Amino acid sequence: MNDLHRRAADLDAADPLAACRDRFLLGPEVAYLDGNSLGRPLAVTADALARFTREDWGGRLIRAWDEQWVALPTELGDRLGTVLLGAAPGQTLVGDSTSVLLYKLARAAVDAAPAGRDEIVLSDDDFPTDRYLLEGIAAETGRTLRWIPTDHAGGVSVEQAAAAVGPRTALVVLSHVTYRSGYLADAAAITEVAHAAGAPVLWDLCHSVGSVPIDLDGWGADLAVGCTYKYLGGGPGAPAFAYVAARHHGVLRQPVQGWFGRRDPFAMAAGYEPAEGIRQFLSGTPPVLASVPLQVGLDLYAEVGIDAVRAKSVALTEFAAAYADALGWELASPRDPERRGGHVTIRHPDARALVAALWERGVIPDYRAPDGIRVGLAPLSTSFVEVAAGLGVLSELTPTS
Repeated sequence: MNDLHRRAADLDAADPLAACRDRFLLGPEVAYLDGNSLGRPLAVTADALARFTREDWGGRLIRAWDEQWVALPTELGDRLGTVLLGAAPGQTLVGDSTSVLLYKLARAAVDAAPAGRDEIVLSDDDFPTDRYLLEGIAAETGRTLRWIPTDHAGGVSVEQAAAAVGPRTALVVLSHVTYRSGYLADAAAITEVAHAAGAPVLWDLCHSVGSVPIDLDGWGADLAVGCTYKYLGGGPGAPAFAYVAARHHGVLRQPVQGWFGRRDPFAMAAGYEPAEGIRQFLSGTPPVLASVPLQVGLDLYAEVGIDAVRAKSVALTEFAAAYADALGWELASPRDPERRGGHVTIRHPDARALVAALWERGVIPDYRAPDGIRVGLAPLSTSFVEVAAGLGVLSELTPTS
């Protein structure tokens, strides 16, 4: 193992993003390997929140709504689209949670489906909230769920998607990067396959945004949602985002008709008239305060660029996979970096107990049933030496592996 630890030090020395780590608040833990569940905060986030409280909120009070906050969901959405989503302005907004936005977009798409399109296509191993919400929408609308059986160590292939879609497909909902294995779907090809069958696609970007390049416009994507508390440093409770391609504006009607989605919310008028463009997918008052850390996180991504982040992410996951191989652990993630996102999962029969023991030793990965130790590697805040230290503790706990 000494060779791997020396290799980690060499990789850190050559890493062009190594200095970014010092811009985060680093705790006393030996290794934080769960940055794809909740990212570390940037050190400047506390100052940004204090400045917002003092100047924007405390200094301008209610006037700040007219001056900046009313436009925040779409202005911040445009910036997110430009920096990380490959989305032209006017198609992305920030607000609500991922679950709420997923419901809005999925329900709107299903409601707009032509007669005879009564199936929703999804993976049987997708993140639970995606499955639960679509089960509910199917029950509400009389649709049928068409499940794609998915290997826990992989994800949905183009061929599987092609076999699942057809003239009855109302909507396809898939994750760009799967939450369990880190499988990176071929989003452009799957979108093309769905469109050839006459169906739209809703992409869940929660585990890919900030880790891998995304090109929603280039893919010809219809809809997308994602969270900002993982790689983007938005923090617990950070708002999610929604993308609706411009061609669907005025066609899809969102199902949660709140006052902020009306064309003139402060008129307080009778009857609901949707706003034009992406604003029609707003509902209630946007989470202004909770948006501050996200703005700080986007500043860093705009500075370093997603391509550099992706290169570091691939190197981190390659290193973690090499460590697992050296110890004889089974990797429950794709070997091909072209099909792997920003985390890897190691399979062990005692995974749950091992994760609990690791937490006690200051190493923080995640447990994923039934036997996965998920190692989440945030490229801007995770060092190679940190990964080696954390996996070194795991090797001490599994001496017979």
